[in-house]
Order: sequence, then C-alpha cells, then structure tokens
Amino acid sequence: MQAAIAEEVFPRGSRLPPTRDLARELGVSRNTVMHVYESLMAQGYVTARTGSGTWIAETLPENSLQSDAIADLQAVKAQRPATLSKRGASLLGHATASPWQWGAFVPGAPDVTEFPHKLFSQIQARLNREPDVHRLVYSSGGGCPDLRHALVDYLRVARSVRADADQILITEGVHQAVDLVTRVLCDPGDRVWMEEPGYWGTRNLLRMNGLKIRAMPVDEQGLVPDSGPAPKMVFVTPSHQYPLGVHLSLARRQALIALARRHQSWIVEDDYDSEFRFSGQPHPSLQGLEADAPVIYMGTFSKTLYPALRIGYMVVPKPLAQPLRIAAAELYRGGHLLIQRALAEFIRLGHYMEHIRRMRLLYRQRRQFLCKLIERYLGPAFLPAFNHEAGLHLVMPLPAGSDDVAIAAEALKRGVKVRPLSQYYMHPQEARGLLLGYACVNERQCQDAFGTLKACLMSAGMVFCPPR
Repeated sequence: MQAAIAEEVFPRGSRLPPTRDLARELGVSRNTVMHVYESLMAQGYVTARTGSGTWIAETLPENSLQSDAIADLQAVKAQRPATLSKRGASLLGHATASPWQWGAFVPGAPDVTEFPHKLFSQIQARLNREPDVHRLVYSSGGGCPDLRHALVDYLRVARSVRADADQILITEGVHQAVDLVTRVLCDPGDRVWMEEPGYWGTRNLLRMNGLKIRAMPVDEQGLVPDSGPAPKMVFVTPSHQYPLGVHLSLARRQALIALARRHQSWIVEDDYDSEFRFSGQPHPSLQGLEADAPVIYMGTFSKTLYPALRIGYMVVPKPLAQPLRIAAAELYRGGHLLIQRALAEFIRLGHYMEHIRRMRLLYRQRRQFLCKLIERYLGPAFLPAFNHEAGLHLVMPLPAGSDDVAIAAEALKRGVKVRPLSQYYMHPQEARGLLLGYACVNERQCQDAFGTLKACLMSAGMVFCPPR
C-alpha cells in the first residue's frame, strides 16, 4: 500500500476503504488492516479524519521514501511469471471445471434450498454441547467411526453393498477417493480403462497421476469390454452412466468382475446418482454382486445433500483397508469430524432416507416438466436417446454436425449454463448434444431458461418438428 500510494495508484486526498470492508475483501483479520493503517499514518502517508475515515495525505513524505517505495513496487512488477511444471500445464490445458455451479440446466446440481438446514443445525448444536477431544484432532484416515457404522447399515439396505465399518473410509468426495486409489495402487504408465464418454474430472486425475487412459466405448448396456491388454484399473459408473445415463447390464458386470479376477485388476465403481431413480427399483451395486469382488466402491453426499458438505466415502476390499487408511492420513490429514458426526446422527435418525425420498419425487416432477417442454417446442427427436428416468440431468441429442460447444457458449452469453456432450469424449466423436440439469431450479425458472436455449438453437440453424 505504501508503494501504491507513492506511485499515486491511490490518488492524493482520496478516501481508503473502512478497515472492516478491506479485511473482508482481502480475507485477512481486521487487526491486520488496522495495523497497516496505523503504520501508514505514522509515516505520513495517510491521515485520519474524525467521523469520516482514513484519507490519503495531500502531501506525501519526502522523496527518498517515495523513491524507495516506487523501487519496491517496480521490483514486484518485475517478478517472473509463474512457471508451471509439465503436468501443471497439462492440468490447466485440460481444465473443464465450471465456475457456474447453480442455475437452470447446470448438470449435477441439486436443489440445495430444499436441504433441511434447520434440522441439521439443531443436530450439530446438540452435539457441539457434548465436547469430545477425538472430534477435534486429525482424523486417523478412516474418518468418523459413527459415520462409518451408519453407512454400513444404509449401504447394505439401499445399495446391496457388502462391508463392515473397517472397510469404509470417509473422503472429501469422489475426486479425493480417485486420487488416493490411483496413487496407492497404480504406477505412472499403468494402463486404465475409462468410459467414453466419461467424467472429465476423473480423466484429469488419471492424467495427472501419469496413467495411460484407454477410452472404452459405451452402448445401451454400458461400458463395452474387449480382449485387449488388461488394465490395472477399470473406472465405471454402472448404475447410472455419466453422462449418458445407461445401466451396465448384468452380463457386462459379470464379465468385468471375471476380467479383474483373472488379471488381478481393480474395478473402481463410482455409484453416480444411484439414489435418484424415478421408475422401477434402483439397480444394486456392482460391489455387492459377488462376495469379495475386486471392487472399490465410491459414493458422495454432494448430490443427495449439498456439494459444499465435501463428504464422500469409499468401501474397499479388506486387504486394502489398512494401506489406504494409512495413505489417506499421510496425504490429506483428514478432518471435519464434527460435521461427520452430525451426518451420522442425521442418517441414524432416518432423516437422510426421508430427504432422499422427498427429493426423488421433486426431481422426477422437474425431469418430466423439462421433457414435456422439449417434446412440445422442439420435437421428439430432441428427447434423450437413452430414456432412463434417473439422475439430475438428461442429454438432449443434437443433429449430426452440430457445434454443441458453440451453442453452449452462446447460451452462456445469454445467461444459461449448459454443457456440450462432446466435452465428455476423450477422442473426437460424431455424437453431439447438451447436458441439461433439471434439479436445482423450479419450473418457472426452467421454462424461462428453456426459451433462451431454444433461441440459441434457432440461431444455430436447428429445425424443430414439434407434434401437432
């Protein structure tokens, strides 16, 4: 600040922000800002006016001080730019994480306004009145024991998962879980299979850990295995494939488990959106299909509760439990034990299942509403090719040759956030489409955004054939 005042970045006689506002903007304590203001005042750079705040002095200190300050500022400007490693540059070059996580058509975004915040806060407040030193220290790597025991019961009933509490590790989400298992169980250069199309977040993590990704095609029965070189790991979303939404058939599940047993490989099951199936019974987990299956099962509360909770979980084969627990403690120094304990109580009291049932009905209505809009105004050709009633988004197909990236960019300019399907492919494909999330806003907001999206499609030359 001294250098900026000396170079008159802050004009003489101008008012500085209040200490409270500047502290909030910079993310520092108010005491720090007050100390800086006092130092500047002592050196003659600013003056305090009773009742009106702190102001830049009309006459600055002698030139020698100004020269030093300007020299310091020039030295800062001359600092070299950040030099990234090759893998850092690769990560940024493939970055697709969106800064927009809320709004009509944002895929994978739950309606966080429907979460029972008051009820959850009451549970937290009650537990906070019962201090326990073990909830205030670093996690051992496995996470809160109460939450692990609660998950044993829930996953057994809801997902047919076979496990005891020692096989469960609490994570900060699927990203951390994937990072952990690839670091511990794979070496750079190992071959892994991944669905094509598939989740870009997983793909970037695998790249960062130096793995050779083989993109495996997906059809109406899920990932298509073949007889090529065996992978060290297979990453799959069997209950609700992301992003297409198909279900991995029983025959394919059995084939994958047989392949993994034969080649001593691991299957990583991301149980994406399995809780939100709107017709029929939820498909059971791949992990529970066979006893002692070589499957690492992953889940999260980001979609069922809210993303900022940052709590996920892994169910791992017994031989992996201790190594992964130790590795997690070494790499991440896990915490959040207080909120994990509150979540365990939330599950134990039945509130979690009640919330899922309520949200399942709400999301079903919102999906049906969006499908009716598509059919009525665009035509049946724009309805999802795989009409699996599940999850928090659908894929609206576009005619061959469409530029889904350009359409998504134009929609964003108009305030509507969609994702192009082509972004989920590792290799160029003819398939084009848009991922439309329908979960996080009400029907009126959805209809308003749909009108904007339709205008973008018309601008791109789309021809609609709605029913008469």
